[in-house]
Amino acid sequence: MSLPLHFTGARVLRPGGWDDAPIGMAEGRITDDLPGRAVDLSGWWILPGIVDAHGDGFERHLAPRRGALRDLGDALAMAEAELAVNGITTATLAQFFSWEGGMRSPDFARAMILAHAAYPATLDLRLQLRLETHLLEGFDAAADLVETYDIPYVVFNDHLPHAAFLAGKRPPRLTGQALKSGRSPETHLALLQRLHANGPLVPKALSQLIARLAPRATRLGSHDDQTSQGRRDWRALGVPISEFPETAEAAAEAFSAGDGIVLGAPNVVRGNSHAGKVSARDLIARGHCTALASDYHYPAPRQAALALAQGLGMEAAWALVSSGPARLLGLSDRGSLAPGLRADLIALNPATGRIGATFAAGCPAWIGPDIAPRLLR
Repeated sequence: MSLPLHFTGARVLRPGGWDDAPIGMAEGRITDDLPGRAVDLSGWWILPGIVDAHGDGFERHLAPRRGALRDLGDALAMAEAELAVNGITTATLAQFFSWEGGMRSPDFARAMILAHAAYPATLDLRLQLRLETHLLEGFDAAADLVETYDIPYVVFNDHLPHAAFLAGKRPPRLTGQALKSGRSPETHLALLQRLHANGPLVPKALSQLIARLAPRATRLGSHDDQTSQGRRDWRALGVPISEFPETAEAAAEAFSAGDGIVLGAPNVVRGNSHAGKVSARDLIARGHCTALASDYHYPAPRQAALALAQGLGMEAAWALVSSGPARLLGLSDRGSLAPGLRADLIALNPATGRIGATFAAGCPAWIGPDIAPRLLR
C-alpha cells in the first residue's frame, strides 16, 4: 500500500538539480506538501527510481537450472525482489519468442506472459517480446500475444548464424545450443538452415507484422544494429528504437534521425563490450544514448550511473537511467521527482553506492536494515 510520508535531511535530486528541502509522497504521488510523519534520512540521497528499458536478468530466476522450473509466480517474486534491491522501480522484462527453444521458446513465452498477468507486482513490471525475424511461422502467434496481453514493447532480433551458412560452415556452438533447446544437433541444424532460407521473405513479413502492431502504439525496436543502412532500413519499416547498436556508425545514424538509443549498463561498468563491440562510454561521450538498460545484470544501471557521474555530473548521469528511459518508453508520469508524478524513488547511501530503500508509486518495495529503523521509529 502507498504510504503518506515525507523525508527530511536528505539531499534530493529534483528536475532543477540538488536541494535539501523535504520531499513527500501521498496517494502514490510526489508532493511538496508534508503528508504523514517525517522520516529523517540525513546522510542519504533521494533519487528517482530507475526505469529499466530492457533486461533479461529475470531468466536466472525463472529457470535456475535446466529442467528445474516449477512455479513461474514464485520466480517472478524473486526477480522483483532483486529489481527492488537495485533501485529499479519500472522494469522491462525482455522475453524471447525464438527458435532457440527452452525458456526462449514460443511456448515458454506464453507461459511467462500468463504468469506475469496473474502476478500482483509492487513494482511496475512491463513486458517486452523479443521476436526472431526469421521465425515467420510464429509471427501471428506473437502478434496475438501482444494484442491479447497489451504487451507495450516488441524488439526484433536475428540470432541466426548467417555468416557461417554463407561460408558453407557448420555454425559455432551448435551442440550446446541444441542441448539447451531439447533437440538433437542434427535436428537443430536443419531448423537453422530452414530459417536461414526464409531470408528473402523476411522484409515483407516484417512489414505486414509491423502494420498490424503499429495501431496499438506498441514501442518497436531493433536489436544489435551494425550499420547505418541497417538502422535506416528499420526506421523505414517504422521501428524507431535502436537497442544496443554494435558500431559507432549505427549509433550515429540513430542519433542523427532522433531515434531512441538503448545501451547496456554492463558495458559502461566493464569499460567496454564483453563481446568486443563499440564502447558504451564512447557513445555516451558523443551524446548517442537515450537510456542505459540493465541488459543481463540488474545492479548495472545504478553502478553505471554512479561511475558516469564522475565525468557527466550526477544530474546527467542519473537521467540516463530515469528520465531518459521513461521518455523512450512513453511514460510521462515518472522518471523525475516532480510534484504529481508517481512516487517512484530510492534512498541511496552516497558513501557505498548501495540502495537503502525503494518505493514504487509510494509503496515500499525494499527497505534495508539501515533505513528500516528510521521508518519504524
